[in-house]
Amino acid sequence: MDDNQERKDFSSTESDSQLSADEETLLDQLGITGAARRKFLGQSMAALLGTFAFHLLAKEEAFSTLAAAPDAVFAQTAGVENAVKVLLKINGSTQSLEVDSRTALLDALRETLGLTGTKKGCDQGQCGACTVIVDGRRVLSCLTLAASCEGKEVTTIEGFADGDNLHPMQAAFIKHDGFQCGYCTPGQICSAVALLQEAKNGEASHVTNNLRTSAQNVALSDEEIRERMSGNICRCGAYPGIVAAIREVQSGRETAQAWHFASDEEIAVALNQGGKADEIV
Repeated sequence: MDDNQERKDFSSTESDSQLSADEETLLDQLGITGAARRKFLGQSMAALLGTFAFHLLAKEEAFSTLAAAPDAVFAQTAGVENAVKVLLKINGSTQSLEVDSRTALLDALRETLGLTGTKKGCDQGQCGACTVIVDGRRVLSCLTLAASCEGKEVTTIEGFADGDNLHPMQAAFIKHDGFQCGYCTPGQICSAVALLQEAKNGEASHVTNNLRTSAQNVALSDEEIRERMSGNICRCGAYPGIVAAIREVQSGRETAQAWHFASDEEIAVALNQGGKADEIV
């Protein structure tokens, strides 16, 4: 086998074998061989598929404008499987739902009622992003059946603010930079508000020193707050701001905001001659 024959064997493709004798002769006359031939065939196929897709979409658009025949028969829309009726009071408004008996409260809130503030994170009760308040107690809505909340009062993140007037916990989260991406924040705030009620009731946590007392209005240390909020994960790591926000709301004593937006002068000082930020100390 000579070198020319070997190069031809290596440059041949499955597409080449599908060409007719006339097509191969034409490509040889045009000087399209080897890698150039493979590229040419690939571009030709892409153009062919593009043209086919364009005509297919045009046909579908034309068919969509046609009116249905008077005697046309349509399949019935499937109803809710294992349907149960549930009466809930959500954010002060009574809602009557018909849902599958297996529907989680999280899905009922998001998919049925459009209350998408409550977030679906792990969907396994591990991250706390779906936390809502049911009859004053914080629950993981992804592990709570909607049917089990019959007649109960549910509060989601949408139920805290009064128009433009934020709930104190919401305002504190903003003030102390208690969030970054914001995905876990609705669950964090719901959990924090319920936490304050738990402290008001004198409920103990794993780190409570004296379990023999059941004092009302327990003053929460940073350790207590961290322990009681441990079921809510923040992957951005905004925990210091979260603790500061809860501590301020619980104590009623305002603390200084630890951050501010940089002014133009501060930005100019932070940039050196080369346009790179100076080392932060």
